[in-house]
Amino acid sequence: MASHPDFVNYVAEQLREAGAIRSRKMFGEYGLYCNDVFFGVICDDQFFVKVTPQGEAAFPHLPKAPPYEGAKDSFWVEDVDNREQMTELVSLTCETLKSTPSKKGRK
Repeated sequence: MASHPDFVNYVAEQLREAGAIRSRKMFGEYGLYCNDVFFGVICDDQFFVKVTPQGEAAFPHLPKAPPYEGAKDSFWVEDVDNREQMTELVSLTCETLKSTPSKKGRK
């Protein structure tokens, strides 16, 4: 089941304090970016954020699940009404991802 655009817009609105949030339709679902850093996805009207060591340390009790079959586990953010938690998680995740060297171009 594809995600509903209203849900995607709601999640983006909830994250507005984390930075410039944008979504991009991908394979019938949505990829999410904060300040041009790809940090998560919305699949089947569920919000997932990439797992980082810093995120795991700050949010050890957040459940993890693959957003789609064959994917690596991501944080599954069930409470999309908790703006403060979501903003903190996304900010921390994006800071970490920006400072981590890209695997592209490596052999």
